[in-house]
Amino acid sequence: MAMENDRRTAGVEEDESDEALEFLLEASKTPGGRAHLASTGALAAALRRVSSDTSSALLPSLRLVRNLCAGDAVHQDAFVELGGPDRIASVLLSTPPASPDVARVALQAIGNLACGGEAQRSAVWARFFPSLFLAAARYRDPAVCDPLCMVLDTCCSSEGGHRRLAELCETKTGLPIILEIVTTACRAGHQEEWLDWLLCKVCIEEAYLSRLFQGLASPSTDNSIDAQCRYSFFTREQAFLLGMLSEYLSNRPKDVSMISSPFALEVLKVLDIASAIVDFSSRGSSDVPTGFPAIDVLGYSLTILRHICAWENDIAHATEAPVDLLLSAGLLQLLLHLLGELEPPAIIRKSMTNADHFIQSSTALKVCPYKGFRRDLVSIIGNCLHGRKQVQVEIRQQNAIPLLLQQCVVDEDNPFLREWGLWSMRNLLEGNPENQHEVAQLQLQEPVNTPEIAGIGLRVEIDEKTGHPKLVNIV
Repeated sequence: MAMENDRRTAGVEEDESDEALEFLLEASKTPGGRAHLASTGALAAALRRVSSDTSSALLPSLRLVRNLCAGDAVHQDAFVELGGPDRIASVLLSTPPASPDVARVALQAIGNLACGGEAQRSAVWARFFPSLFLAAARYRDPAVCDPLCMVLDTCCSSEGGHRRLAELCETKTGLPIILEIVTTACRAGHQEEWLDWLLCKVCIEEAYLSRLFQGLASPSTDNSIDAQCRYSFFTREQAFLLGMLSEYLSNRPKDVSMISSPFALEVLKVLDIASAIVDFSSRGSSDVPTGFPAIDVLGYSLTILRHICAWENDIAHATEAPVDLLLSAGLLQLLLHLLGELEPPAIIRKSMTNADHFIQSSTALKVCPYKGFRRDLVSIIGNCLHGRKQVQVEIRQQNAIPLLLQQCVVDEDNPFLREWGLWSMRNLLEGNPENQHEVAQLQLQEPVNTPEIAGIGLRVEIDEKTGHPKLVNIV
């Protein structure tokens, strides 16, 4: 049997039968098999077939090349020496265009090559950036999008990665590649994590969110006008991008090496613009995503800011934390303004016995455009308060303590509002005697009667002597 195997591999350059190719593919799946094939000329023969074969053997030949370059330094070095990048490029440049299956395996092959080191990554970048990457990005197929993201993420990592990432985000050459990828992922989906890692580099750790976000705007927008007008409406691709970034920060906070200042400030700017665009007169019936891009952009920008304000690592301790930068840029004032404009939580609205007073005072108040909007505002305020005396003082000076106390209730439209409200109050009062004293001096101004209390035959009254509420039977 060993002699038969040797005959199959020794004659690989001439033997193009399906049986021989199948044998080589099977052997290339293991490190030992790849090591054995390194001395047989299997890679050279496979590359020749790749550049000349348009038959059914093309896809198996590409798979063989891909497998041989998977973690095998000998084959990775030989791939470059044998002109492998040019041969794979010929596949992607074919007319008619290669099928998605062929394009996928071709990209997987150069992705495996790029894992070999800086020399291999440089060879891939020199041959495929930007035109061939852009051609691959225009496949509206996640099967092609995923390995393309693998190649880009690998090339933009380690030595030389920062320079290539800057080229990838250059407006006229590289940025169209990322725009096409995000558009594909938004419309057709993505299955692997390479896009998440790539967008973390581009948007969160580096300074390119603004460029990418604007690139995903409607083609009809005019960059010569101000940001408020440019974003008079948002696109679903913009909402999708923010949703991906929000999910990444939620699920992998420890994988984020740093949060760049431009990223944090851009998200705050987007929140400010979205809050001026969204219609707050219509109560939302679902959490994000709602299907309405402007509302989704509003919601995702809030959740991103919540994660930013809770994020910390060794770098954050050594330099200005992102939350401090956001506070300097007016984050707290914006949050308190948005929260103060909302109608009270449902349980408090129900308790207001003076209907005329309530109707008159609530005519100009806004409602939550999606379920959880109030909770998201309170959660960011709570995170900003954590360990920050200046935020505690500012909230007291703005007479916002009663507003925060109002959020410590259960609300069906805002899951976990009570928990975030209590977290905020805990951080507001911790180590701050002035705030503690102010809360202690607050008195109930009128009884709070809800349908639930009335339903069990009770009502709330204020004790004239103590000023404290008490329950009495309904006569």
